[in-house]
Amino acid sequence: MIDVLVVDDDFRVAEINAQYVGKVPGFRVAARAHTAAQALATVAREPVDLVLLDHYLPDRTGLELVQRMRELGHASDVIMITAAGDVETVRAAMRLGALHYLVKPFTFAALRTRLDSYAALHRTVERVEGQGAAGQEQVDRIFGALRTTPTASSPGLPSGHSEPTMDLICKVLHEADHPLSAHEVAAETGLSRSTAQRYLRHLEQAGRLRLTLKYGDTGRPEHRYTWVAP
Repeated sequence: MIDVLVVDDDFRVAEINAQYVGKVPGFRVAARAHTAAQALATVAREPVDLVLLDHYLPDRTGLELVQRMRELGHASDVIMITAAGDVETVRAAMRLGALHYLVKPFTFAALRTRLDSYAALHRTVERVEGQGAAGQEQVDRIFGALRTTPTASSPGLPSGHSEPTMDLICKVLHEADHPLSAHEVAAETGLSRSTAQRYLRHLEQAGRLRLTLKYGDTGRPEHRYTWVAP
C-alpha cells in the first residue's frame, strides 16, 4: 500500500481529499494535517510515501514546507493540490521536485489520474531497481511513468470502459487471496464474462495484474489474474 499524508488547512477539504484517496486501490491515508508544523511532526513520526499538499497553510507555505522537509532529510514525494495557479508558484514547485500540480477546484477523476501515474512510477522504479544499474531505456520508463493524459471522464480508460466498473473489478482482484479467472471475476461482480475479460486484459496490459496460465484436462489453458499494483 502507498501511504499518503493529506495536508490542507481546511478541515472539510482535507476530509474530502482523504475520501478521494481512499477510493483509489493501492492507496491509504496515513494521516491528515492542517498546518505545516503538524505535517512535519507527522513525517518525522511515521514516514509516508506521498504528501498531497496545499500551498496556503497558516504557519508557512506548502513550498516552504517541502523545502524544510528536504533539509530535514524527509524524502516523501509531493503532489501539490492548491488554489495557487500563478506561474511563479508552479515553477517553484517544479524546482522543489513536486511530481504533479493539481489546481483547485478539481474532480476525483483528475486526482485519480495523478495517483494512478504515481502508482505506475512506484512499479517502474521497483522493476528498474531489481535490474541494478539503469540505462537510458530504464530512465525513460521512470520519467514516462509520470505522464498523464486526463480526459473529461474515465481518464486512462479505453473507449467503452467505465470508471465505476473498473473500480469494482479492481476491488475484487485486490481483495482476492488467490488468482482469479475471468469467469470468477464475472461471478463476483455480476458482469458478463466477456466484459470482465475486456477489463482484465486492459489491467494486465497496464501492469496492474499478473497473468498466469492454468492447464487442465482439455489442453486449453485458463487465464488467471493476480493483483500486483501497489
